[in-house]
Amino acid sequence: MGIGLVDPILPKISEELGATPSQTMLLFTSYLFITGIAMFFTSWVSSRIGVKRTLLAGLVLVIVFAALAGAAGSVDAIIGFRAGWGLGNALFISTALAAIVGAASGGSRQAIVLYEAALGVGLAAGPLIGGALGGISWRGPFFGTAVLMAIALIAILALLRAPKQAAGGASPQRVSILAAFRALRTPALASLAVVALLYNFGFFILLAYSPYPMNAAAQAAGVPFEAHELGLVFFGWGVALAITSVLVAPYLTRRFGLRPVLFTMLSGLTVCLGLLAVFIDSLPGLVAVVIVSGLLLGVMNTALTEAVMEATDLPRNVASSAYSGVRFMGGAIAPAVAGPISESLGAAWPYWIGAASVVLSIVALVISGRFLAHIGRETEAFEAASEAEAAAISAGDA
Repeated sequence: MGIGLVDPILPKISEELGATPSQTMLLFTSYLFITGIAMFFTSWVSSRIGVKRTLLAGLVLVIVFAALAGAAGSVDAIIGFRAGWGLGNALFISTALAAIVGAASGGSRQAIVLYEAALGVGLAAGPLIGGALGGISWRGPFFGTAVLMAIALIAILALLRAPKQAAGGASPQRVSILAAFRALRTPALASLAVVALLYNFGFFILLAYSPYPMNAAAQAAGVPFEAHELGLVFFGWGVALAITSVLVAPYLTRRFGLRPVLFTMLSGLTVCLGLLAVFIDSLPGLVAVVIVSGLLLGVMNTALTEAVMEATDLPRNVASSAYSGVRFMGGAIAPAVAGPISESLGAAWPYWIGAASVVLSIVALVISGRFLAHIGRETEAFEAASEAEAAAISAGDA
């Protein structure tokens, strides 16, 4: 929710603080860049202070820096505070994924679906709340994030139990500070990290840049379109993402396999980014394509996370840290270049560049095919066993 809370107020921050879109989009860049760097070390931190303390430390940092951003008086100050926010985000998100997957009783597949569902619901609700708070003041969503994270902090203190020690009372194995970097020597993980980096570039072009073309198209058409309206658009986008991540992604990956689903979703995202470039002056066109893209992104995020968890035998927290560190770099670069590209080449060009990046991710997925041939086999084996059991039951009934 904290990510989505800020999105609807970007044009308003530009207007009230006298900042250009390029400057305002750096709120995403500083946040995601520090998140990406820190991700490489979260497994090392959590192996020393424990999962629960790592989650709590991340939340404390987000609370403090979100509140400071809300009290800031300049875009530069907000950019700096968002960097501290990104450090807290890294400690929390990477550790949360590993903790949920490790603790779930229904297996990693169900845990990943649950994790992505939570992200989807948060991405849906965040812009709605952010738009409502942003209609009062651009500071509102920042303080709103601090309050939400304080609730999360209390929930973890009260409800999250520390994981049980292994049989024999052995302490959890400590992870080297370089473990995430060494993990990238694994071809399967490195391949998926590159795919995710290129995909995330396109993802954050859509997420961070889209409020500006929408705002410009609305002004040209004489249509009121403020933070509240932007929040509604990204609420629709987030709902679409949440629905497909929970209900559609598991079916598609079971039915067709992980790699075919990844290829299909990446191709669909490429088309969406191209359509956004074509409809750059049409508010209805931009709104419709952004919401439809959420359907694809929900499936893509779940399938990609599942592929990473299945790709290697590395500890989940190490694999998650390495993969997430590279992935967030793509998100950090996108907002930084979208503004200058738009100013130099035209408003549609960030979308064309984003589409090209997603095409490159498809190429990377093709090239790395021999390293990823094994992913999804666990699912295929499960499906085959289920079909055999069903056939046996049917034969017995006959």
